[in-house]
Amino acid sequence: MAKYKHYDYRQTKLLPIRFDRQILAGTFEYTLNELIDDHVDLSVFEDRYRNDDGGAPAYDPAILLKIILFAYSKGITSSRQIEQLCRENVICMALSADTAPHFTTIAHFVSTLSAEITAIFRNVLLVCEEAGLIGKEMFAVDGVKLPSNAAREWSGTQAEYSKKIEKMERAVSRLLATHRQHDAAPEDPKISQARAQQIQTLNAAIDKVRGFLQGHGDKVGPSGRVRKSNITDNESAKMPSSKGVIQGYDGLAMVDGQHQIVVHAEAFGEGQEHGLFIPMIEGTRAHLEAIDSKSNALAHSTILADAGFCSEANVRYLAEQRIEGYIADGLFRKRDPRFKDAARYRPTSEWAPHAKPKRDLLFQPKDFQLAKDRSHCICPAGTRLYKSGRALNLRGFEAIKFKGTKGGCAPCVLRAQCLRHPDRTPIRQVAFFVGRAQGKPETDCARMKRKIDSEAGRYAYSRRLGIVEPVFANIRHTHRLNRFTLRGRTKVNAQWMLYCLVHNIGKIQRYGRSEHGDLKSRRSAA
Repeated sequence: MAKYKHYDYRQTKLLPIRFDRQILAGTFEYTLNELIDDHVDLSVFEDRYRNDDGGAPAYDPAILLKIILFAYSKGITSSRQIEQLCRENVICMALSADTAPHFTTIAHFVSTLSAEITAIFRNVLLVCEEAGLIGKEMFAVDGVKLPSNAAREWSGTQAEYSKKIEKMERAVSRLLATHRQHDAAPEDPKISQARAQQIQTLNAAIDKVRGFLQGHGDKVGPSGRVRKSNITDNESAKMPSSKGVIQGYDGLAMVDGQHQIVVHAEAFGEGQEHGLFIPMIEGTRAHLEAIDSKSNALAHSTILADAGFCSEANVRYLAEQRIEGYIADGLFRKRDPRFKDAARYRPTSEWAPHAKPKRDLLFQPKDFQLAKDRSHCICPAGTRLYKSGRALNLRGFEAIKFKGTKGGCAPCVLRAQCLRHPDRTPIRQVAFFVGRAQGKPETDCARMKRKIDSEAGRYAYSRRLGIVEPVFANIRHTHRLNRFTLRGRTKVNAQWMLYCLVHNIGKIQRYGRSEHGDLKSRRSAA
C-alpha cells in the first residue's frame, strides 16, 4: 500500500511580515511607491478634506493612489476586487500598509479624481523629463475605441425613442389583454406572476425613456447631423471598431518617440477623430510647458497622425502653428508602390469566415484605355467611347468625360458589369482626371499629400506605427483594459489617464533608473 506524507489542516503557522521588505527594488510596485512618496505633490488633495477640527481621519491619498494604480497594472478595475486585493495580496498589503480601504472609499476616490489627475499626470511627466525619457523630437497621436458602462440598446434619436415607446406600449396592451382573458379562467399562478412582472418592467422602461426625452434633445454633431443619444451614458458615443459597433469612448494618446512616454491622454465620446487632433496638440503643449516652461513646446517636434485625423482644418492648423507634421490620407497606402500587392495577402473567407463577402465591383476608369491624344477611350468590351463636351471641373480637378453609344452599349454582354442599373441606363459614361483645374488654389490636404509621398515623408511616417501602437497593446493586453467601467466623460477620462500613468510608470521602472537603482535625474547630474 502506498505511503503519503502526513498533513493536518488544524495546524497553525505564523508568518512574520515586514511590509517595506515586500516591495522589492526593480519591480513596478517599488517604482510606484517611490514616485508617490517622493516625487508626486499630493497637496492637490488638501481641498478634499475638511476634518481638521472634527470628523474621522481620512485615508491618505498616497495609499489610495498606490493600491489603485497597482490594481490597474494587474488589470483589476472593480473596487470590490481592489478591496479584496488589499486583504489577500501581500504586495497590495504592503503598499496599503495593511489599511484595506472599503470598496466604497475606493470607488468614490476614482470617480472624483478628475480634479487632481492632471496635476498627478504632470508630476510623473516631470520625472520622465528629468530622467531623459522624453525626446520631444517626434510625437505620434492615435486612439483606441473601447466600450464603456453603457448599453448600446438604449441609443437612438428622439424619433427612434418615440417609436420605442410606441412599441413597448403595444406590448403592454397585448399583455394586459391576455391578462384579462385569463381572469375568469383558472391559470397557473407562475405564468400570471411572470406576465405581471413583464408588464411592470415595460412600464418602468417607458417611464425611463420618457423621462430622458423631457430633459434631453437630439445631439448634433459638428457637421450639423443628428447623432444618437444614449440613456445610460449620454456622453458616450456609438462608434465602429475592430470588434463591431460599440457604445463607448475613444481613448487618445500623444506618445513621444524616444521611449514611448504618453505625454498627453484624453478620452472623448466621439466616433470620428478628425475633430480631436487640435485638442490633443493643445493638451500636449500645455503639459510640456508645465513641466519645462523655458522650452518652446513643439517648436522642434514632428507630429505623426493616421488618416482618421486628416482634414483641411488640421493640416492648416499645423501650418499656422509652424509645427512639422505628417497626416496620412485615406489613399496613402494605395499610392505607395510597396503596398501594390497588399491585397494578395489579405485573409480570404476560407480563413476568415466572419468576413463579409465583397460584392462584384463595376468597371472602373482604370479598366478603360485612354487614347494618347485623349480623343476617345476603349471600354473592356472593345467598344469606343467618344469625348463628351469640354473639360469638366469636379471638386477642383479637371476631368475629361467620355460617353458610349446606344448601338455599342445596348447589345453589350458586359452591361451587368459596366452599368449599375443596366435595365434603365442606356449608355456608360466615364471620366478621367487629368490634373487640378486652372485657377484653383492647391488645398492644404493636397500639399500634405505631396509632402508625405516624398521619400523623407514616407520615412518619417513609417515610424508612427512603432511609436504609438505598442502603447495601446501594452494597456489593452498587458494591463487588460478591455472596457471603461465608469460613466460620463469626466470620470472615463480620469480612468484613461490612470491607465496611461501605469504605462508611464512602467517605462520609468525599466529605463528611468541609474546603475545604483535610484531614479535618474538630469538636474542632479548637472
